Amino acid sequence: MTAQASFNPKAFRDALSTFTTGVTIITTRNSDGEPIGITANSFNSVSLNPPLVLWSLAKSAFSLEAFSANKHWNVHVLSTEQEALSGLFASRGEDKFAGIQLEKGINDIPLLGNCTARFQCRTAFMYEGGDHVIFVGEVLGFDKSELPPLAFQSGQYALAARKPREGVRLSSIEEHAPECSYTEDLLGYLAGRAHYQLVAFLRTLLQNHKLDEHAFFVLSVLSIQDKLTLEQINHFVAYTGREVNLALMAFLQKQGYVVLEHRDGKDRYVLTAEGREVSLEHVALAKAVEEQVTEKLGAGDTQALKILLKRLITATDPGIPDLWVAEPTEKSA
Repeated sequence: MTAQASFNPKAFRDALSTFTTGVTIITTRNSDGEPIGITANSFNSVSLNPPLVLWSLAKSAFSLEAFSANKHWNVHVLSTEQEALSGLFASRGEDKFAGIQLEKGINDIPLLGNCTARFQCRTAFMYEGGDHVIFVGEVLGFDKSELPPLAFQSGQYALAARKPREGVRLSSIEEHAPECSYTEDLLGYLAGRAHYQLVAFLRTLLQNHKLDEHAFFVLSVLSIQDKLTLEQINHFVAYTGREVNLALMAFLQKQGYVVLEHRDGKDRYVLTAEGREVSLEHVALAKAVEEQVTEKLGAGDTQALKILLKRLITATDPGIPDLWVAEPTEKSA
């Protein structure tokens, strides 16, 4: 027997976790016909002809007996929408299939829906693999969708964003003059240009209501949290770099979108029924712009972009109040 290298188990596990994988749920039935399912990221392809795939299961797993005895099992490549399902099937002691609508496959093995891809398999070989058993399966049937896949990297869930082979460049010039440090890779330039180009799309749609994007921001705030003072409104739109003044609010009043009411000793702006209807139209316009962008980027890249933008906003947040939950506080005079 050859001597084994002496590894720090945690360091070894951390090193292995840097390899990004997909996330799968593998299902079968035990000898009593009860559905069995586990979360695994050890899934991989083996051969195209014949069509073979593999995955591994710890020898200590409660489900090992069921997968060893039942030669049929299904592999579900999870989509980004199924993160909660991944956590459920990674846990123990729960009825994992409760409330889940199963689909009918080519065998009697549980088949989950809304996955990125599914493979219905039959065990071809089983191998000893240290503290795991390796299952090699013949693929009897498969299907795929356009849903973006869920990934797993360094111990946490991740999203896979596509990187074109030719790269992504805005300028046709690959190298800039040494004295010019302002390049297209500057984060501020990229975020700013993306913002203004999106707003330009929205601005053309807003023209029918004779509104600009600044008025759009104000109506959006009031549609989420009503009865705000001018100071409170400014707290919420501070990130735009523009101040909401009385002239803009007077214009919105003249349009019939807001009314000024005196409550609790303060002047507060309240969205009218017409203003709320217009605001809902604006949201629909914003979603229409988003759909156009998503069609070009793809659903997976759009979702990854949203997460990165939220992280960027959190990292650069100057302390803007939470519009969706908190009643804004006003500065003392």
